[in-house]
Amino acid sequence: KSAAITFREHPLCYLQNRTPQYIISLEDRLALIEQQGIDFAYVLDFDEDIADALAIDYLKNFLIKNLKPRYITTGFNHYFGANKQGDAAFLRAYQQEFGYKFFEIPPITFNNTLISSSKIRQMITEGDMENIPDLLGEYFYIKGRVITGNRIGRTISFPTANIKYPKEIIKASRGVYAAIVNIDGQKHKAIANLGKRPTIDTQHNLLLEAHLLDFNGNLYDKDIKVSFIKKIRDEIKFASLPELKSQIVKDEQIAKEYFNDKKI
Repeated sequence: KSAAITFREHPLCYLQNRTPQYIISLEDRLALIEQQGIDFAYVLDFDEDIADALAIDYLKNFLIKNLKPRYITTGFNHYFGANKQGDAAFLRAYQQEFGYKFFEIPPITFNNTLISSSKIRQMITEGDMENIPDLLGEYFYIKGRVITGNRIGRTISFPTANIKYPKEIIKASRGVYAAIVNIDGQKHKAIANLGKRPTIDTQHNLLLEAHLLDFNGNLYDKDIKVSFIKKIRDEIKFASLPELKSQIVKDEQIAKEYFNDKKI
């Protein structure tokens, strides 16, 4: 049997009392672990006991005592134990004493760039969505339940499916994107606006609105997944609704032309 160990919250939540914004939710992280064929996932709370534990105590009293591993695998830059005492060299040194074999995952690069969560976060905040699958394995996405909007999109012939942006997920660059919306396993091409809708909303709440290019049904209260494919433009405040509608027409045409040349 195989097992993966992850933390419910990032260690920095405890160590520095701050919450790094996540690329995917814990729920999706566990789903990915399952998809890889891992039999069990242990979700730990990073607390005082873990933060203060010596590396040898964590290895001996948690990993060895509870899991009795025959093999242990970590990334090349993985650390554990108080003051980062434990690392790949540490785990390699104790193989014979505790009867396991250690495998280190080496750095993985793409176009001479190290693939890391920090690099992916940077790309998300800069709106560089097209190249994210090369590093992440899929496009950056947001999941949520469709909520009732102010229906202004419908009055200008561009109805949208609106979802609240999850607080724990890293904030993508605001603007308009060519997007793919997954509904009940079916993919639909769309344009998605991520922003505070400065033309029509005085509350300035961050909202994700998706206008599907090939769908006319009712999506209210549906759970959808919006994948950001390519950024079309930054967020703009327009002087009037007719100006906004005119720009959306242009955005839609750009998205359609993009999708005509690209298989998603």
